[in-house]
Amino acid sequence: MRTIFRRWTLVPFAAALFLAACSGNGGVTNGATSEAAPPPAETLQQTAPAPERTGGFDGQRAFQHVADLVAIGPRTAGTDGNHRAQDYIVGQLKGFGCPVDPEAFHTPTPIGDTEMKNIVVKIPGNSPDIVLFLTHYDTKRLPNFVGADDGGSSTGVALELARLLCSRKNALTMWIAFLDGEEAFNLTWQNPDNTYGSRELAARMALSGDLARTKAVILADMIGSRDLRIKRDASSTSWLTDLVWSTASRLGYGNIFVSSETSVQDDHVPFLSRHVPAVDIIDLEIPYWHTPQDTLDKLSPRSLAVVGHVLIAVVPQLEQKFARPNAAQRP
Repeated sequence: MRTIFRRWTLVPFAAALFLAACSGNGGVTNGATSEAAPPPAETLQQTAPAPERTGGFDGQRAFQHVADLVAIGPRTAGTDGNHRAQDYIVGQLKGFGCPVDPEAFHTPTPIGDTEMKNIVVKIPGNSPDIVLFLTHYDTKRLPNFVGADDGGSSTGVALELARLLCSRKNALTMWIAFLDGEEAFNLTWQNPDNTYGSRELAARMALSGDLARTKAVILADMIGSRDLRIKRDASSTSWLTDLVWSTASRLGYGNIFVSSETSVQDDHVPFLSRHVPAVDIIDLEIPYWHTPQDTLDKLSPRSLAVVGHVLIAVVPQLEQKFARPNAAQRP
């Protein structure tokens, strides 16, 4: 998708074995003793920490969402797989009690007019000021491409984030947008063949006046790798990048959120171009990017938990930064 500009199939049986290993339910039994053999050290290292250690964020739940999306198969915008992914996301969100606003739109693409749908969660807060989290759920238009990391990982994290944020009262208004049409339909990333969903959302928010109330946009994209290493995006807003990376360092994830830089074109750009602070959290340097090898076995529940922990820990800092005085205290 997006290189320095930014920017295929899974066997169900193998996926089941992998999920069982990660959840601790797939131990091998010794026929003589009937005792489960301990899981390999590598599996233990990749297991998600308990939610009480990650601010309530459940990395294993997030991983299950990714597995469910991968089981659908390719999810290119306008396809049956894409529609099934929409149904899955909406169903999960409604199950969490989230207010769900599906926003369908049509747009010209290299393959003709295509229907797409952004799915937006809008959680009212004590303040009308908005913090907007972004992910995309569509996959690249390539044969047998299931996008476990590219499209799946961040969507799983966003669903778990929604479960947490929808169940509590927040000081700021929280939006979580599941974007369609991030991927280019052609092989190369060339404008305007990309970021269809984020451009549509930014334009709608500008017309409604919601964009003027948006204090921060936080995009997650490709954050599930077992060897996760996230560089700072040079085009992202400096103060917001500093806030995310300092939070990660404080939580002990400085070896994952590293200080070196890259430059990425992604779903945050339509907001940056409208002068809204935005940051992209992405690990683009993965060997399976845009190949059929972007499958579930490349991902780690621990990586999802790390990113989710950072996101949920950033929320109170943003709430403090943009706290409004109580009406009674105003002159």
